[in-house]
Amino acid sequence: MRLVKAEVVKLLTTNTWWLFALGAFVTWMATFALNATVAHFTMGASTPEGASAEDAANLAVVGDQIYQAANLYTSGQLFGLLFVVLLGIVMVTSEFYHQTVTSTFLTTPHRTAVISAKLIVAGFAGLLFWVVTTGLNIPATMIFLQAENLPTHLGDADVLRAILLNGLAYVLWGIFGVGIGVLIRSQVAATVTAVLAYLLGTALIGVLFTLLAGWLDQDWIEKIQYGLPSVASSLMVAGRNLPNQPDYWVGAVVLIVWAVVTGTIGTLITRKRDIS
Repeated sequence: MRLVKAEVVKLLTTNTWWLFALGAFVTWMATFALNATVAHFTMGASTPEGASAEDAANLAVVGDQIYQAANLYTSGQLFGLLFVVLLGIVMVTSEFYHQTVTSTFLTTPHRTAVISAKLIVAGFAGLLFWVVTTGLNIPATMIFLQAENLPTHLGDADVLRAILLNGLAYVLWGIFGVGIGVLIRSQVAATVTAVLAYLLGTALIGVLFTLLAGWLDQDWIEKIQYGLPSVASSLMVAGRNLPNQPDYWVGAVVLIVWAVVTGTIGTLITRKRDIS
């Protein structure tokens, strides 16, 4: 508990946390506005003439009220998770940047305990980000749906599941951040790598797998992309699954595995790596 409190103090004594929180809030507003616009024009829309059976099935799911409600109630996840993982990275790399890591490990020789405390605080920080964004999403979505003369669907099991699993995603991405920070000790390098891999890498890999699946006529190739943490995060908060898409629980399992692996590797590397 003492180490956890120490990590909380370290986090709160820097400007990092509120800068990331401000960024998450600004991007949440933009994301919710976009999602609301899409929902307005998508829900109940008719299928265009000449659309293939596959496209018609996809449009039917996207136009479903539950699908759009879950999307609105989890607005801000894309950039929110990015800020959470960056916060976890900074919690580790700032120790190396400010050269306080030596005194930290001299004060607490048990490195596993130190990293465990960072993992706990990073996960809790992610949970707080989720609480705040969910606290904004719920009233905003209810107002929007009522303005559309639609039920709020807040009591729907699929919508509640999406909201709760979104919280799990925030916690796990905080853990990812600590793992990345341990692997890449340079604050600039770790931050740039995380941003590029999260925003650009995910999109490019998704397109690559889709093209390969079409070229080789093998549908299973396209599903490999769901092994990526960012894609798995989106999958687990979907109110309705698109055709040929894995179930939501697959995304949850993938994300948990990534968190366990990165947290374990990060702890083992810290125990063996020389600190100067």
